[in-house]
Amino acid sequence: MGVTSVQSAAPGETHQTDAVIIGAGPCGLFAVFELGLLGIKAHVIDIQDKPGGQCAELYPEKPILDIPGIPVVTGADLVSRLMEQIAPFNAVFHLNEMADSLEKTGHGWRLATDLGTTIDAKVIVIAAGGGSFTPKKPPIPGIDDYEGKSVFYAVRKRDAFAGKTLVIAGGGDSALDWTLNLEPIAKRITLIHRRDEFRGAPESVSRMRALVEAGKIDLKIAQIKGLEGADGRISGVAVENADGAAIVPCDTMLAFYGLTMKLGPIADFGLNLNENRIAVDTEKFESSTPGIFCIGDMANYPGKLKLILSGFHESALMSHGAFHYVFPDKKLKFQHTTSAKELQKTVTGTTPMDD
Repeated sequence: MGVTSVQSAAPGETHQTDAVIIGAGPCGLFAVFELGLLGIKAHVIDIQDKPGGQCAELYPEKPILDIPGIPVVTGADLVSRLMEQIAPFNAVFHLNEMADSLEKTGHGWRLATDLGTTIDAKVIVIAAGGGSFTPKKPPIPGIDDYEGKSVFYAVRKRDAFAGKTLVIAGGGDSALDWTLNLEPIAKRITLIHRRDEFRGAPESVSRMRALVEAGKIDLKIAQIKGLEGADGRISGVAVENADGAAIVPCDTMLAFYGLTMKLGPIADFGLNLNENRIAVDTEKFESSTPGIFCIGDMANYPGKLKLILSGFHESALMSHGAFHYVFPDKKLKFQHTTSAKELQKTVTGTTPMDD
């Protein structure tokens, strides 16, 4: 499923809109939909070159199992479906740009990006996940020479690893999930972790050990000491454990050592931060600063679960809180989408039949 075309704006221009959404991950995209249902226009800013956040950048082909009504969907397909869903509301995207500064105005807020774009809006919605993220690079001498050619930190196309003699390094969910997902198509997989304990989901650990027991994959408990190869093409991974040193042959390596999260300029917006998360109420998901809302992983409140479906719920309530800033003289008349004929016409492009 391809991603619906994105309405992008050139950097350095000045805009006016109702709401600015910082972050184009699933929660930010669904916020466009929920705001749009209430007649609120939105611009979306994201530092990545495409919408989707972590779903697009880190696990586009990883199965997601907890989206209501969809038994299984990949990260890429979820983003594509969200883009299709928000298409009627004509959101404007500012990609490859970072929210750099924010100031209060007489009519709301003025946000500027690092590329000189200025946007005036009534409300700000922060949906930036954990902030901008980069993979943690393992401390392996010379690894830079292989990056992007035979050493990777994410799987963007599952089929690119078909037939590969693959080393997967790490002990968390990403390492385990991709070991399980790539086993059917890789020539051979060796999972390497420094200790025989794993941080991933217990079910994933059990499935991985079953594959090892059946002889379908190899498990090496060892420290990675170096890489062998030439011209960016890896031929082996040098490891060491209590049994001594060894070379694990491979032609491709996936390294999952976690992510480094950087909050960036949002930390200077004057919000109530706790461990890089923004405290919000659970009625409107508004921050301590009136007119600034936060949804998704960065929102902090009692009982918070970092789930995409939780962010969808937060988006719906946020939009109702934002309505009163955008339309202060109007009374919000909430309608179910199944009974609101004007909303159905906007979303479907057809005139609904009478009941």
